[in-house]
Amino acid sequence: MCKRGMNDREACPMTGCGCGDSVKFDGLSAAYKRALGAVIGINAAMFLIEMGAGMLAGSQALKADALDFLGDTATYAITLFVIGMPLIWRARAALLKGLSLGMMGFWVLGSTAYHALVLGVPQAEMMGAIGFLALAANLSSVLLLLKYRDGDANVRSVWMCSRNDAIGNFAVILAASGVWATNTPWPDLIVAGIMASLFLWSSTRIVRQAFLELRATPILSGAQG
Repeated sequence: MCKRGMNDREACPMTGCGCGDSVKFDGLSAAYKRALGAVIGINAAMFLIEMGAGMLAGSQALKADALDFLGDTATYAITLFVIGMPLIWRARAALLKGLSLGMMGFWVLGSTAYHALVLGVPQAEMMGAIGFLALAANLSSVLLLLKYRDGDANVRSVWMCSRNDAIGNFAVILAASGVWATNTPWPDLIVAGIMASLFLWSSTRIVRQAFLELRATPILSGAQG
């Protein structure tokens, strides 16, 4: 419940409470930090598992999803590090994460185009099994972060990455079914391309919000002075 007379962070820890909706939750909460720490551990473990499985199965979609786990581990750690810092530093961190996500998307697109010239069929059974495991991991992360999805650019980028991961896992499972049904690598490559496009779309949204917060910082500083 919101209370007057408190500072904005204490009064409105989440948006939509009715007394200062312009204030975005900045992650300065012990509960959020614990949830984020758990999500970091989940992502780090899944990167190791899924990258190894992707190499064994020869699946480009699994490798793309594993790379996403690695990127999330790094960016979530950055998020945890800048919590409590001034808005300008949190916005800069979000900008860095958004640009990194974009570069990851371009890498996956290029790698997928290269693998389209290689006539290897991935192992559908391993793709499906790891896809379900990764989906369970990401759904756990999504549930942990659900109530923090409307925070500032730094906090929101974590939610968007976790949501994208869960969507990507569904796509990997579909790719495994397609590879099994057609005995060709094309479903795997198509899904990897779709995931790369999702990375680029999320990157654009995160970078846009980060720029808006960076542009608002001088105004906030002047108002406070």
